[in-house]
Amino acid sequence: MTERPSSSLSKRRLGYAAVTACIIAAGLLTRRPELGLPWIVAKYSGAVLWGAMVFFAVATLCPALRLSRIALSAAVIAAGVEFSQALHVDWLDAFRHTTFGRLLLGVTFAWADIAAYWVGVAAAWGAAVGVCRVRSSSD
Repeated sequence: MTERPSSSLSKRRLGYAAVTACIIAAGLLTRRPELGLPWIVAKYSGAVLWGAMVFFAVATLCPALRLSRIALSAAVIAAGVEFSQALHVDWLDAFRHTTFGRLLLGVTFAWADIAAYWVGVAAAWGAAVGVCRVRSSSD
């Protein structure tokens, strides 16, 4: 029996959402001082995971898009969020100084963060392509 396209998209969306939630949990975990991670590992592993999370969040919202378009969209969003840190408006700065705002948008612009986000987007794209290939070869 053939699956209806909407059912397939719903399953894909649910899978992407689950991966997004797992990445968020992993990213929060990297910030825990109890882990004793070196600062550079904690900072950039969180940024890489944030980039991957953006990829899977876009995939959750737009599961019908090609993976390459999801990756491009995620890369643009990630860079845009980082560039927004150069914009200082009272209400936005106030939000950035909350825990949620700091985790979601960051506070200080850094080119290295963009590179780390793009590494995460690329890794997520590669993982998604790999899973799709495995699924298509097993069908």
